[in-house]
Amino acid sequence: MGRKLKFAALALIAVAAGVYVNNTSLLTPHPGGKPVLLAHRGMAQRFDERDVKSDTCTAARMLPPRHDYLENTLPSMRASFEAGADMIELDVHPTTDGRFAVFHDWTLDCRTDGQGVTREQSMAKLKMLDIGYGYTADGGKTFPFRGKGIGMMPTLSEVFASFPEKGLLINVKSREASEGEKLAVVLNALPAERRRTIMVYGGDEPIEMIRRLTPDVRTISRAAIRACLIRYIAYGWTGLVPPACRNAMVLVPVNVGPWLWGWPNRFLNRMTDVNSAVFVLGPYSGGEFSTGIDTPELFARLPQGYSGGVWTNEIETVAKLAGKSKD
Repeated sequence: MGRKLKFAALALIAVAAGVYVNNTSLLTPHPGGKPVLLAHRGMAQRFDERDVKSDTCTAARMLPPRHDYLENTLPSMRASFEAGADMIELDVHPTTDGRFAVFHDWTLDCRTDGQGVTREQSMAKLKMLDIGYGYTADGGKTFPFRGKGIGMMPTLSEVFASFPEKGLLINVKSREASEGEKLAVVLNALPAERRRTIMVYGGDEPIEMIRRLTPDVRTISRAAIRACLIRYIAYGWTGLVPPACRNAMVLVPVNVGPWLWGWPNRFLNRMTDVNSAVFVLGPYSGGEFSTGIDTPELFARLPQGYSGGVWTNEIETVAKLAGKSKD
């Protein structure tokens, strides 16, 4: 019996050693380079994030402005790239005249001088709106951007034309498969090398359609990211990468990263091998993945020498911390 127990103990030690060697970053070549910075909504006005829900009018909760840029506009995107961003996240809605408008909100009432559901408008009408109309930092006493955002809502085509070689992350705001089909038509009209610089995320149904119709564009949906991370935690120690993690944008909350087998370097290498890009978010606490790496304290939680992606709402601050500021 003693000999059998000794053999079993040695076998367990061998298995544990094999798992360790297969997953430790200490024995993994460092990918090298600086982090890839993704500016969420471009250069945007910040707002009080406490108790924010999906229908909260964030323009009415604006913090005192530190710059003049409005999210999801061409000047905002340009300023983000100039500040050190490698990619810009933007939000799209289909319009009644067959275009895609770049705008965050499901309705126009909060941020603009218009009313109604964004996707129920023509692009011609959306171009007439003042997208800075509703911003206030003092409860409605003053509106510092009112009158300054007229005609500034861009089309997706204008973004492509303005930044023909820059990385873009497109957020599909609906859960309609038909929207994924429409966006796939637009993406498939682009050169193949351009599609490789674009990623798409959003509702499960449109993202599944884009994965099927535009397979060379990396995507992620809420269901896919859950499946990716949970399954990788379950059996990633084997070196196998779950299907949901392949050809994808893999979003990793900073407090989840240490639970991933091979974090960070081996994990990054495994994702690169299956044509996926990893981006670290702010800590996950049970709600939506809406926070970013926005402060020096959160940036300090990244692994030393981390060279994967970083999702941020504060591109100027984080670009300086990452050594990518162009100032």
